[in-house]
Amino acid sequence: MNGKLNYHTYGLPITVSNCSNNYGPYQFPEKLIPLMIMNMQAGKPLPVYGDGRNVRDWLYVEDHAAAIWRIVESGVAGSTYNIGGRERVAEHRSAAYPL
Repeated sequence: MNGKLNYHTYGLPITVSNCSNNYGPYQFPEKLIPLMIMNMQAGKPLPVYGDGRNVRDWLYVEDHAAAIWRIVESGVAGSTYNIGGRERVAEHRSAAYPL
């Protein structure tokens, strides 16, 4: 059952968080940032999905964890929190300047 429904139906102290794309240590190698780094090191083409104009927001995993902890400590039950990194990057730009 959806967290918000549990809050409204049973009064459980639930919050919901939505986040942007995470990056950081131990990320799966098939994800965009590690894949770009590995391809660059191997001299392979950098992946660009679609026409390259897709825009992604990136959030470092420790910043995401800190935001979740802040919601746990200070969040209002029944609320939804959007967590973003304020760094929207088009994929073609990521491929041009990956580091």
